[in-house]
Amino acid sequence: MAAAAQLLRGAARAARGPPALALAAPAGRRALGSAPPGMAAGRRGRRAALAAAGALGGLGLGLWRWQQAAMAAAEEDEKEEEELRQRFMAPPVSGLRELRRRRRELRSRMELLIMETQGEVCRALAALDPGAAFAVDTWERKEGGGGISCVLQDGEVFEKAGVNVSVVFGLLSEEAARQMRSRGKSLKAKDGKLPFCAMGVSSVIHPKNPHVPTMHFNYRYFEIEEADGTKQWWFGGGTDLTPTYLNEEDAVHFHKTLKEACDKHDLKLYPKYKKWCDDYFYIKHRGERRGIGGIFFDDVDSPSKEEVFQFVKSCAKAVVPCYIPIVKRHCHDSFTPEEKLWQQLRRGRYVEFNLVYDRGTKFGLLTPGSRIESILMSLPLTARWEYMHTPPESSKEAEILEVLRNPKDWVH
Repeated sequence: MAAAAQLLRGAARAARGPPALALAAPAGRRALGSAPPGMAAGRRGRRAALAAAGALGGLGLGLWRWQQAAMAAAEEDEKEEEELRQRFMAPPVSGLRELRRRRRELRSRMELLIMETQGEVCRALAALDPGAAFAVDTWERKEGGGGISCVLQDGEVFEKAGVNVSVVFGLLSEEAARQMRSRGKSLKAKDGKLPFCAMGVSSVIHPKNPHVPTMHFNYRYFEIEEADGTKQWWFGGGTDLTPTYLNEEDAVHFHKTLKEACDKHDLKLYPKYKKWCDDYFYIKHRGERRGIGGIFFDDVDSPSKEEVFQFVKSCAKAVVPCYIPIVKRHCHDSFTPEEKLWQQLRRGRYVEFNLVYDRGTKFGLLTPGSRIESILMSLPLTARWEYMHTPPESSKEAEILEVLRNPKDWVH
C-alpha cells in the first residue's frame, strides 16, 4: 500500500508539469509545429500519470484478487472446521484452531483421529439404540490436558457403552515410570522429572442381550522427553471381543475384518498381534482368556512414526465394521434367565481382568489428576460371582470356556 501511495504522488507531480518559471521560454524561434516547452512537459506529465494510473489499477486488481482468495480460503477453513465439529462429540481438548494450525504434526493428527473415531463409534451405537442417548462429559485435568467421556446407560440394546478420549500431559509419576521401565523402557529423568504426553481413545461396550458380545478397543500414542531433550514415542492399542456364548460366524467375521486392516500394512502383523492379544488378556488366576481375542500391541516404535500411525488409523477405522454387524444380527435374539445369569458370571471375569491386570487401568490409577470415573467406565453396570460355579459338560457354557482356555485360529 505504501508503494502504491508513492506511485500516485509521483504521477500527480508529473501531471502538474514543470514549475511556473520553466514556462517562460527563451526568446527565439521555434520549429514549425513544435510545442512550447511547457506544453510538451505537460504532455509528458499526463502520459506519466496515465502510466502510473494503469500501474496502480493493476496493483489494485492484484490486491482485490488477493482479498478474494483470502476470503475464499477463510470460508473454506470455516467450512472444514464446521464439518469437523459435526463429526466430533465435543470440541477437542487442544482446541480445533490449534489442531488445524499444527495439522502436520503427528500429535495433532493423532488427536484428530481419536476424536473422529469417538464420533464414528458413538453415532453407530446410537443408531442401534435410538431410545437412549450418550451423555457427553468434558473434563479438565489441572496438571495438564483433559478429555471427553461419552457414556450411554440402560438402553434397549446396550446396558452400558462408553467411548472415551483423553489427551493428558505433564510430569510422569514415579509409579508410572517404574511400570514402564519394567517393560524395558530406558527413561532418563532430569531432576527426577519426565515430561510426557499421552492421548488415546478407549471404549468398552456391554450389551444387554447375552447373545451380543462385549467389545473393547483402545488406540493410543505416548511421548516422553528425556533429560537430554530427546523424545521417546510409541503407539499401542487393539480391538477384542468377549462373547458370552460362542458363535463361530461372528468370530470369523470379527477376526477377518481386523486381519484385513493389518494386511494393508504387513502380512505378518495380524498373526503377531493376534497371539499378543491372546497372551495379554489372560486371566492367570483363572487359567482362561477374557474373550476370544482380536489384536493387541504396545510399545510399537518402528519402522517409522508415520507408518505406525497409518497402521493405527487402519485399525481404528475397522472398529465399526468388525462389530456393528454382529450387534445387528443378535440384538433381538431371545434368551433365557439362565443365559442372562451366565452373562453376569462372565462379566465378573471381565471385572477381574480389568482391575488386576489391565495396563491402561493401572496407568490411569497411577497418574496424578486422572479422572477415576472415566478410567472405570470399562466396568459393566452389573456382574455376578457365585461360589464354585461350574457349567455342565457339553453345554453351550462349557463350549465357550474351552475356547477361552485354548485359543483358536479363526481365519485359516
